[in-house]
Amino acid sequence: MVDITHKQTTLRIATAQATVKVSQLATIDAIRQGTVPKGDVFAMSKAAGLLGVKKTPELLPDCHPLPIEATAIEYAIDGLEITINITVKTIYKTGVEVEAMHGASIVALNMYDMLKPIDKGVEIQHIKLLEKRGGKSDMKTDAANLKAAVIVCSDSISEGNNSDRAGKVLITLLKEHDVTINEYQVIPDQVAAIQEQVQQQVAENTHLIVVTGGTGLSPTDVTPEAIQPLLERPIPGIEEVMRRYGQERTPMAMLSRSVAGMVGTSLVLAIPGSTKGAQESLQALLPAIFHVFHIAKGGSH
Repeated sequence: MVDITHKQTTLRIATAQATVKVSQLATIDAIRQGTVPKGDVFAMSKAAGLLGVKKTPELLPDCHPLPIEATAIEYAIDGLEITINITVKTIYKTGVEVEAMHGASIVALNMYDMLKPIDKGVEIQHIKLLEKRGGKSDMKTDAANLKAAVIVCSDSISEGNNSDRAGKVLITLLKEHDVTINEYQVIPDQVAAIQEQVQQQVAENTHLIVVTGGTGLSPTDVTPEAIQPLLERPIPGIEEVMRRYGQERTPMAMLSRSVAGMVGTSLVLAIPGSTKGAQESLQALLPAIFHVFHIAKGGSH
């Protein structure tokens, strides 16, 4: 199955539709009057559809098992056509459009099975997805005009004793979202050096300033101490998201002292310096973090 471990858990909703067409009005009358020999068509088909939704990953090899939070099935009759709408909801890392379509197809197939003894002309005409919501594809964020700076804080790297990997991973992630990298610097893990670089980028109207390294508990880890006095509007929610996301993947993420906030119109992030820690911290925020700049311009939440 596709790896979804990097994805965020969010509300996902999908609505699918199927159409069953009978060949005579007598069949519709039998459904409405409850005289179909095999029983209540709508009730039994709804039960079949609920089972179809739940059993989707058992029948489709690449579908992830996921918690189904809600399933609603509705019917509408128009002449000889019966329209089936099924909506499925979950709070998970991947969507439920296949579950909704599978459920709709099972409802339609059960109707066919129940009606074929009294109507040899029953047809299943279409099964389609009407709507899906949730996940990154639902986030309308435009980062094409955003500029970012990546600042790596490390004594050993700045002295040439090690090579930078975390900063390069961050640059790759940002470029995947069409963010322009305005600056990339490796500097010593020193308060004055960090503050100087952040203030310079703020002066250049850089939208996103990502400082990686120096967020641990060592006496030499001073990035939070350097950045916190500069923050005009701390954003603790961003810090919470990074730590929660990291904690779900790395038990020691709770020890990170990541900070986030606005300096003027620039968003400053101080994130871990390990390659994995830096990558996960930014993955936790993208692309939702770009909405900060919409709000800063006076947009709504």
